Amino acid sequence: MSDETEIDVHFSPRQQAVLEQALRLLVEGGEKSVTTAGIARAASCSKESLYKWFGDRDGLLAAMVAYQASKVRTFESAGHRLDGDELKRHLKAFGEDLLGVLAGDVSLALNRLAIGRVTRDGQKLGRMLLERGRAQIDQRARALLEDGRRSGVLLFDNGDEAYRVLYGLIVGDSHVRQLLGEVADRGMFQRRAERAVERFWLLYAAK
Repeated sequence: MSDETEIDVHFSPRQQAVLEQALRLLVEGGEKSVTTAGIARAASCSKESLYKWFGDRDGLLAAMVAYQASKVRTFESAGHRLDGDELKRHLKAFGEDLLGVLAGDVSLALNRLAIGRVTRDGQKLGRMLLERGRAQIDQRARALLEDGRRSGVLLFDNGDEAYRVLYGLIVGDSHVRQLLGEVADRGMFQRRAERAVERFWLLYAAK
């Protein structure tokens, strides 16, 4: 098994395939295309299976958000003592993945849909994106920073604050620009992640 966590272990391979089809339909056809009947057809499964796995439509949307968030890799040390070069490498991989996922058609479609639904039917999808998407990513990345502190590589008093600094250095205003139509490439993600980690290192690396 890879050191990088790529897929939410709560989803079976079959469920992952179904969620990929659901996300594809969302990107290609918008919110109206995300129906149990349409997803069942696209994924060659029964509506009964969809209800069994994900519950109602809100449950399906929550699963789509969680699955998308699981594509941002974070290293799980399981007690392994990290050195500075190793931690930097994992933080850069995290940053590059985070930028790539946020800039992808799926995340942009989910965020635009959430923004469009705020005044129509409350903030349900927005809460899903925060609780099942952003919070999942944040929790795993904060754990990585804590591993760095326990290993004596990083120095900070407040892990939440240190993570917010890292996140801000990585993302900045890039996601807003992409929501407005700016196009980015993988090379840009790599360069931005490297710069962000180097700046974070200046602030929090143990001397």
